[in-house]
Amino acid sequence: MAEKNSELMDKIVSLCKQRGFIFPGSEIYGGLANAWDFGPLGVELKNNLKKHWWKTFVQERMDIVGQDGGIILNPKVWEASGHVAGFSDELIECKNCHNRFRADEIDIKKCPACGKNSWTEPTKFNTMFKTNIGPTEEKSSVAYLRPETAQAIFVDFPTIVQVSRKKLPFGVAQIGKAFRNEITPGNFVFRTREFEQMEIEYFFNPKDGWQKYFDQWLEDLKQWMEKVGIDKSKLNFREIPDGERAHYSQRTIDIEFEFPFGQKELFGLAYRKDYDLAKHKIEYADPETNEKYVPHVIEPSLGVERGLLAILLSAYSEEEVKSEKRVVMKFTKDIAPIKVAVLPLSKKPELEKVAQEIWAGLSKKFMAEYDITGSIGKRYRRQDEIGTPYCVTVDFETLNDQAVTVRDRDTMKQERIKIDKLEAYFKSNL
Repeated sequence: MAEKNSELMDKIVSLCKQRGFIFPGSEIYGGLANAWDFGPLGVELKNNLKKHWWKTFVQERMDIVGQDGGIILNPKVWEASGHVAGFSDELIECKNCHNRFRADEIDIKKCPACGKNSWTEPTKFNTMFKTNIGPTEEKSSVAYLRPETAQAIFVDFPTIVQVSRKKLPFGVAQIGKAFRNEITPGNFVFRTREFEQMEIEYFFNPKDGWQKYFDQWLEDLKQWMEKVGIDKSKLNFREIPDGERAHYSQRTIDIEFEFPFGQKELFGLAYRKDYDLAKHKIEYADPETNEKYVPHVIEPSLGVERGLLAILLSAYSEEEVKSEKRVVMKFTKDIAPIKVAVLPLSKKPELEKVAQEIWAGLSKKFMAEYDITGSIGKRYRRQDEIGTPYCVTVDFETLNDQAVTVRDRDTMKQERIKIDKLEAYFKSNL
């Protein structure tokens, strides 16, 4: 089973590079350990995931507003939140080969790099990236790249209350980059030093009770994950016990996914109590009762790259068609990077002219691709591999009947559709 899992991961990494989803960053200079760039298809896939999350949890709800906080905040934010003092991992070093590892992620009886069993004592390693503001590097100019997106929401809470005119309970959503100087990044895009988070801080009066909000958010996350194509049979909801939770959390559920390299945390849901707002000395004044109190917070936290990896693994499918292997990425239609591919049967000018006109019309409404290279069979397979739900083939009959052949990715069934009916057809099917 481990060998099969490893093989699946290799196939995903290879497909991602070959088809332009994800590939190593700075590759012409030898790359940078676990730094990845999202290519033409990857950026569409990533944007679709973020748009779907934003539409679901911000645009379609009356109790959520959005914000986009800064990556570099006043250092006092991180001092007050406890990150400067406590945002760290335990690091150990192999005395033989001098490679360093997170103590909680390896079998300390054997070094993964050299196989020896000779270790230093664990030491604390703060994983925040330091930088300096201004032309000189001195203590007073030290700043940090944010290790999480949440703190900008907390420190902006009073302003957001004022300008949004929202009453509790309500939440603030944010999508943005975070940076952690991970000791041992790895497993493709699962653990990287630069990543994106989709987070919501949901504020409420502690007198209302937290359990109902927590349970509702868990249900909302389950429904959303299914809509974006994450295989629910590979999910595990792990209740984090006392002693393992973060010090600020009264309840945490790790939503784990069965990755090829093991069952690992995909997303998280935490009840953070009033820890953060209390640290920043922020209160809320009820506009109706004038009661002042520190709101409590439920936090659904989702990693974009981990979500994408789970979607890629869930979508990957191999089928045998006429004694040949067909690889299909069965993305949901909302998430698929390309919605429609327009394929002229040949390079004859009269066919290309019609095909380009069709593409120009469809591309105003849908993310559409135009592909002329290779046999029609090879182009179908290429579109299957990138998860395109529909292909539109322009053939010589088109010149006479003003119709095209529309092929469905999943069933491979084909039907003839009039050109002037295409937009309506895709509007009802995408």
